Parts: sequence; structure tokens; C-alpha cells
Amino acid sequence: MNRKLIRTTLAEVKGKAREVPQPRERSNGSSRASNEGREQRAAQQHAPVQVKKRVPPPNETNAEIFYYKKQIDAHTLMVIVLLDGEEIEGTIEWYDRGALKVNRKGAPNLLVLKRNIKYIYKADERVETASA
Repeated sequence: MNRKLIRTTLAEVKGKAREVPQPRERSNGSSRASNEGREQRAAQQHAPVQVKKRVPPPNETNAEIFYYKKQIDAHTLMVIVLLDGEEIEGTIEWYDRGALKVNRKGAPNLLVLKRNIKYIYKADERVETASA
């Protein structure tokens, strides 16, 4: 499953570098009113910088769906490599969450479970090995 990478911006990095934790003042038995006054002055001098919490990426980015739809509409000849190394060549007719239906010329059509697929690529991108 593809997930979108989350990268921090330069502004976020600089903002975190500017945040320096202030040393805590120790109370040595002074009155409560003077402690409150010190806390208020410290809060006014060093207002906390709010940093947004990172939102985790969505579970589904729709990139896979977009890719399958594009290949189905163009009737692109695809090569599906299974986990055991077997290659299936054909066009994708339809897909769902767990399977692909592959139409093949001169061979029966197949329903391939996605959990058995190692990777997929376009047949015209196949690199032929040069025989010496």
C-alpha cells in the first residue's frame, strides 16, 4: 500500500529550533502572591509558540485506484509478477479491494488476488536481456 510521504517544511524546523525550554523557578518558601506575579511575567515574556500536531496520512490515498482506472481505460498491456515469480501478461478488465480481473489473448482470463501480486508494470517497459 502506497502512502504519501510527510516532509517537514523549513519554517517548521526553524520554529522548533527557536523553542528553548525555560528553566523552572524554584520556590524557596516565598509568598504565594510573588510566585504568581513571577509566573505571569514569565508567561508574558515567553509566550508559547503553538505548533500544530501532525495529522497522520489517510489510509487510502486513491493513487492505486487512479492507476488501475487509467490502465483499464487505455487497455494497456500489463505484466503482473506473482510472489512465486510467475508472470501474467494481459489487460486489466476490472478491480476491487482484493482482486484484479486480467484478460489474456489466447489464454483463459484470470482473477488474481492482490495479496499474491509482487509487483505490476507495463509490458512495453519490459527490459529485454541481451544474449551474448
